[in-house]
Amino acid sequence: MIKTVSDSNFSSEVFIKDKAVLVDFWAPWCAPCRLTAPVLEEFDRRHGDKIKVTKLNVDENPLIATTYNVMSIPTLAVFVNGALVDRVVGYMPIEKLEEKLSRYIKESKDNV
Repeated sequence: MIKTVSDSNFSSEVFIKDKAVLVDFWAPWCAPCRLTAPVLEEFDRRHGDKIKVTKLNVDENPLIATTYNVMSIPTLAVFVNGALVDRVVGYMPIEKLEEKLSRYIKESKDNV
């Protein structure tokens, strides 16, 4: 299940050690963000045991978006052990997203 994060709970939800965390920086008015939502639902269904999937509304939580220099949405950011290690900007179909994040899926699987 995709977890909604905010400025107030970001560090406790994202800075974890047992698996990589994918953060979807989005906004309700963003058309590509709406296209990305079902892709992330499917990604979470397939890989949620290996990568924690979260969403952060940039309009409601500008502090974290600014901290990580999110200028375009959707931005999908990958955190490992609390560090930002990768990002994808824009819509991406599930196959491309899995390809792009395969390294983190495998690393999380190996660490568990």
